[in-house]
Amino acid sequence: MNRPQKVVAYIVKDGRIVVLRHADLPWDETGLQVPAGTVKPGELPEHAVLREASEETGLGGLRIVRYLGTGEYDMRPYADATHARHYFHLTTDSKDLPERWEAHEDNDGVGERIRFELYWVPLEKAHVIGAGQGAFLGRVVDDGAAR
Repeated sequence: MNRPQKVVAYIVKDGRIVVLRHADLPWDETGLQVPAGTVKPGELPEHAVLREASEETGLGGLRIVRYLGTGEYDMRPYADATHARHYFHLTTDSKDLPERWEAHEDNDGVGERIRFELYWVPLEKAHVIGAGQGAFLGRVVDDGAAR
């Protein structure tokens, strides 16, 4: 079984978290997600999460508030893989943030470009995040450090 290293980014600002959906794929196939992706060979998870969050959101001024921990997620039956996921609480120092926006990821020029629709939801409503990505939401404390 494949065991890729993944990162998951909870970008929180003013009590809200960034969520996304794959704009060109059916809702019932992808669900509501947060920025996430694969750790490249030789890359540290903390570098990977900032890279993936920036690529998928287009937001600037991203920084890590804290590391939340590591968990596993079994992708079967969708894929024969178990992800080792590193979860991070991030924020952005940008001031003028859009409520809703679109961003694109080019997958390092391999395959088709991915289009995301992004928006903010109140942190207390983030339980709707799918694919096991919400597993560490309870560890996010919006104590003003992320404002």
